[in-house]
Amino acid sequence: MSKAKAADIDFNSLDFSYKDLPYSYQAEYHNGKWEPGELTTDSNISLSEAAVVLHYGQEVFEGLKAYRRKDGGVNLFRPDRNAKRMRNSAERLLMPGYPEADFVEAVKEVVKANQDFIPPYESGGSLYIRPFLIGTSPIVGVKPGSDFIFRIYVTPVGAYYPGGLKPTAFVTSEFDRAAHGGTGQAKVGGNYAASMLPGEEAHRAGFSEVVYLDPREHHYIEELGSANFFGITKDGQFKTPKSPSILPSITKFSLLELAEEMGMHPVETPIGIDELDQFAEAGAMGTAAVISPVGSITHQGKKHVFYSETEVGPKTQALYDRLIAIQYGDEKGPAGWVVDVPLK
Repeated sequence: MSKAKAADIDFNSLDFSYKDLPYSYQAEYHNGKWEPGELTTDSNISLSEAAVVLHYGQEVFEGLKAYRRKDGGVNLFRPDRNAKRMRNSAERLLMPGYPEADFVEAVKEVVKANQDFIPPYESGGSLYIRPFLIGTSPIVGVKPGSDFIFRIYVTPVGAYYPGGLKPTAFVTSEFDRAAHGGTGQAKVGGNYAASMLPGEEAHRAGFSEVVYLDPREHHYIEELGSANFFGITKDGQFKTPKSPSILPSITKFSLLELAEEMGMHPVETPIGIDELDQFAEAGAMGTAAVISPVGSITHQGKKHVFYSETEVGPKTQALYDRLIAIQYGDEKGPAGWVVDVPLK
């Protein structure tokens, strides 16, 4: 694959796909320590056929974005939270966490090196950033590796909803996203591989994604596809599920704070699938879309419609607008949420 050129990209019609940009970032772990990382122009990785990542899935990853401000500068949104979550995920899989301060600096470095590919402010796009950590030791028996690669690639992506937020339909699944006490709180590839079949079945049935229920009772809402769920009650309270097998979303924790700021008295609490009637609005929250409004959830053939199947609820829209404005630098958010990327 040839390297992308900024002059050839139409930033106003980007989708969510990979483009091979000029620079990535890589650091390696050998003999019990991380070696200094550096930018690389090689977008390929050479691995042993017995690398532990290929056979036993010793791998974790992250996802965040860089945003072009109206003044031409560039913002990162809470990269310290991604750094901490990657460390926690790595510890769950017996991998050495990449140092958090080094993580943030590496993200800045690779964004700066590829700055020509950050979509302009008016496009509504962003530069998607994918840090990942893989085990590279050749392993035959099931055991953790001792050699690792930390790497970051970036790619420009368009606005998830170029025409504005649009509610979609979800359906509950008989499949489990992750086991209770398993790797649900870690951002590991295996969780996503397991979600492909139920996701495809939902798409074939005309739904945008699946609703995963808890793996023990199949009663409590856990996640919506690869995103966290929230509901806004008829009296205006923001609720999101609490469970040990839910991925701790940076977007979720940010919206919890903003909901408090807006007087929605947010709470994390178990939410039963039979409790949907309490919600006037609902949505899924994550890095890619920020918020995906939920028009309806179908469970065991019964369809529950929230605010509307065609229009976004006012509180959902307000939360989305506030968070997006902070990310793009149009409004000031809580201290430390936005990190400037020096471009010179």
